[in-house]
Parts: sequence; C-alpha cells; structure tokens
Amino acid sequence: MPLWGASDSDESKPKWLTTAEKKTVYAKAEGWVHEAFNADMGNNNPSATPEVLVCVNALTTALGAATITSVDMVTTAWDASAGGTFQMRVRWNEAVDVVEAGSGLKMILTRTPDVGQAASHTLRYASGTGTNELLFSLAIAGGAAAADDVFSIDAQSLVKAGATSVKDAGTSTDSEVAITDAQCTATGTITATA
Repeated sequence: MPLWGASDSDESKPKWLTTAEKKTVYAKAEGWVHEAFNADMGNNNPSATPEVLVCVNALTTALGAATITSVDMVTTAWDASAGGTFQMRVRWNEAVDVVEAGSGLKMILTRTPDVGQAASHTLRYASGTGTNELLFSLAIAGGAAAADDVFSIDAQSLVKAGATSVKDAGTSTDSEVAITDAQCTATGTITATA
C-alpha cells in the first residue's frame, strides 16, 4: 500500500499525518501541500508558501473537481446573552475561487432550542477565495439564542445565490458544494451558555 496517492479520498493524503493534520493538507499542481500560516505545524508566517509534502505531478488534474474534505466550527463557545459573530470553515481538497454575484455564497447553521422548534441562521461567505479554506460568518445578537440551545449543521449544499460560483482555482471546473452527513457529525455541536 503506497504512503500517498492521487485520488480525492482522504486516505490518499500522506499516511504519516494524523487525522487533524490531514485537514490542513490539500492538492496543488505540484503535489500534496501543507497550508501556509498554520501554527499547529510550526509555521506562523502569513506570507509563507505552502510546504510541498509529496510531489505528484499534475495532482489537481488527476483529482478532478475539488471536493469538500471537512467543515469546522471556528467559534468554539457561544454566550447566548452576549451574542457575537458565529464562524465556520469549509475545507476543500484543493484551492477554490469564489466569484460572488447576487446575494452570494451561503451555508445554513441550525439552532435547536431546549424546547420548541429548530431555527436556522444563514452564514455568508466572508473570505478565502484562492485557498482551500472558505470562512463563513454571521453576527447573531445577544438574546437570539437561549442557554442550552444547540448549534449544528445538517447535510446540505452550499447555496450559490444568483450567479455566484465556486470553481477549482484558476479553472472553469465547478467545485463540489455538498456537505455530507459524515462531515456534519465530525463537525460536532456547540451548546449555548447563559
């Protein structure tokens, strides 16, 4: 069994990396690279060039359309009375370009109250075009959630409103925008506090 590959499976990423480290590895034309500016891997330089871990010629071509590899909550705790900005990160297996037109790119965050019906919040694309990570955010006022409300995401496709597009960086290939049940489960939940 090889130590890496050229498929869109997470298992094709360098095998010596932990699951957490694999989240920050993505494909470029020259091979599997590690994100620049990642303190977890010892790089705190925001202008650093991504580190090539394994050379695989034309890797992004071999992979085809960029696929979502993980979704993470950047926000790690929520004070219901204070409110704030809720942020989530979506990672692809290669860099993507976002061109917004109309009302842009969005994802849905579900809030399930302790009692009553679930509500949804629409997080808008905030930054990341040209990289493998897109950041989504929404300012939520204090009091909009109550203590013990649970924030989570459900399987969904990112909403490309109007003529908004998500394409493999530098190409006309449409990138995948579907978030799976497994990715939702791996994302976890946040329970609001008072």
